[in-house]
Amino acid sequence: MNEDDVLETAQAWLAGGHRVALGTVVKTWGSAPRQAGSQIAVRADGAFVGSVSGGCVEGAVIESAREAMADGRARRLEFGVSDEQAWSAGLACGGHIEILVEPVS
Repeated sequence: MNEDDVLETAQAWLAGGHRVALGTVVKTWGSAPRQAGSQIAVRADGAFVGSVSGGCVEGAVIESAREAMADGRARRLEFGVSDEQAWSAGLACGGHIEILVEPVS
């Protein structure tokens, strides 16, 4: 799925009355699983399309997206091999990624 498909799906969800948040890879270092610009769209019920990490940190990003929808605030997430959160989320590829999660309307 390309980024246009992610945005089109997010737009369709919004048109259908769902709350939506987007996660976007804004920066990578080293051996990162996805490139900058990769996106995930998340609905309030936990449904999602797209990927920001090939699966290794999606769970943490989805949870953060649901929190962003609840409080209306964007947040920046960072994952890397030296970060305990990254290891628990499964990012063991040797890289580092920064993801912006923001509610959309």
